[in-house]
Parts: sequence; C-alpha cells; structure tokens
Amino acid sequence: MPNRITPDDVRSVARLARLAVTDEEVELFAVQLAAVLEHAEDVEALDTEGVPPTAHPLAMENVLRDDVARPGVDRAEVLAMAPASEAGRFRVPRILGEAP
Repeated sequence: MPNRITPDDVRSVARLARLAVTDEEVELFAVQLAAVLEHAEDVEALDTEGVPPTAHPLAMENVLRDDVARPGVDRAEVLAMAPASEAGRFRVPRILGEAP
C-alpha cells in the first residue's frame, strides 16, 4: 500500500499544532499515521450490520442513590443569619462597579 501520509502532511499538521518536529520525527510520524489510517480502513471494512452501537462493552448500572425530595432550610431562617439581606435575597457588595 502506498504511503498516503507524506512528510509534508506531517509538517503541515505539526505547524498547525505548533509542534516542533525533527526530520527523523517527520519520517517516523508519517509511517505511524499511515498505519493508523490502514487500521481504520480495516475497521471500516467490518460487517457491523445488526450490531447495536455501544459506549461501553459491558452493561453499566447507575450506582447513584435515588433522588428523594426532602424539606430544605427555611428561607427566612437562613436570611436572618446573613450579614445583610434585601427583598428575600442575600445582599452582597457590588463587584463590577456601577450598574448599567
């Protein structure tokens, strides 16, 4: 199979990724990238008709606890403990300067 990845392709990708590569690395990466593409072609040639898409090879179960609603803290009680409140909310110092 002819090498579809040329050294110029590797240099171009390296430049886009802002990577410094030596001439030896360019040659090595061209061979390695060609091998990756060849493997992708092998996978693409597989008959996957009737095979459902999967995200994980084993069945996964949700290990989180059940979401159970429970009463929260009383708003008035919490606001009473705050250093400052206004209109049912916490009042905090302005950090962005003047209001628009």
